[in-house]
Amino acid sequence: MKSYVAVSLTASTLAASAVALSTIANAAPSGPSTVDQTVRTLEASGYNVIVNRTGGAPLSQCTVSSVRPGQTYSTTDSRGEDSLSTTVTSKTVYVDVTC
Repeated sequence: MKSYVAVSLTASTLAASAVALSTIANAAPSGPSTVDQTVRTLEASGYNVIVNRTGGAPLSQCTVSSVRPGQTYSTTDSRGEDSLSTTVTSKTVYVDVTC
């Protein structure tokens, strides 16, 4: 029984990670956009956003070079003997900008 729970927990965590990564890809802008717009869009989608800047210009003069996935935290609870439910508690993305 313990191995069944461990396998289910691992599978649930991997599935949640795959969903989170596909959501990041959908939330990431295509092409150059303003940093503020990208950060607001990602935060509205429920992400904690960390901005990594290269260069010394003001953010208004920077462009987004990439959006990378960060750590996703989730919990898995059992609701009975055979049912596991995974809940994502925190999602982080890194926004790389070039100035």
